[in-house]
Amino acid sequence: MCQKYAFWVLRLWNNLDSIGAHDYIRRQRTDFGNGLVSFIARYGSARVVAILALVLVLDACSPAPPATGINDPFEANNRRVHNVNKAIDQNLLKPISGAYGSVADGPIINGIGNFTSNLSLPGIVLNDLLQGNLRDAFSNTARFTLNSTFGLAGILDVATQNGLGERPSDFGETLHVWGAGEGVYVELPLIGASTERDTAGMVVDFFINPVNAFIPAPDRYYLLVAKALNKVGSRARYADLVDQVLYQSADSYAQNRLVYLQSRRRDLEGQFNLEDLEDPYAK
Repeated sequence: MCQKYAFWVLRLWNNLDSIGAHDYIRRQRTDFGNGLVSFIARYGSARVVAILALVLVLDACSPAPPATGINDPFEANNRRVHNVNKAIDQNLLKPISGAYGSVADGPIINGIGNFTSNLSLPGIVLNDLLQGNLRDAFSNTARFTLNSTFGLAGILDVATQNGLGERPSDFGETLHVWGAGEGVYVELPLIGASTERDTAGMVVDFFINPVNAFIPAPDRYYLLVAKALNKVGSRARYADLVDQVLYQSADSYAQNRLVYLQSRRRDLEGQFNLEDLEDPYAK
């Protein structure tokens, strides 16, 4: 039942032509921050009303039961992908991030991170609504509006300074709230650790984020560059942790899998038992 209503919501969310949003996007030539806020204010109301009408129904959905153990039947293939990802990190990402971190100072790295984080907020708000989480939806909407207007399109995080910290979410969490199980563990090329549920969530998040429909070319390419720089900056910021997992552990694949599942399950379920991560596929 939850999946049936969810499919209806997503179809309605992406049905922009009936309200003329595509024509508005093509005509829109205001600055990015105010333009995106204007777009959401002008065309977001019909969508929000439709989603709010289903919030009570979605709220009745039962979350997926807590995941236990390590479901990794494709470990051999996952290890091959992991080795490729590790080689890319060692020969490309690690040296680039080290050079980038030594050239770009903290404010630059933080500003790019703030900018890309701000652009993810409309999609996060949609996931909050699909989960029936109105409190986080209102908080993230206020954060996006404040940072987009007074924070130079999100480069400055004025919202956090005013008590509106980001409350992250994604469609993988939405699927969890709707009762979808974690699925098997997978390691994705270039992306890294994931599960079947979170992989599906990443794909859906890309298509339902209003920002992806709003930003025209060539600004869309600048956004991709900003996201890439943010990834490099994150690698530089967490260099010690990443190096410890990938290069200082006896089995970097098993350690990376453990860290990911532990963190993800704690985020979704609010608790975690290390004994649950016994690997039935371990040799």
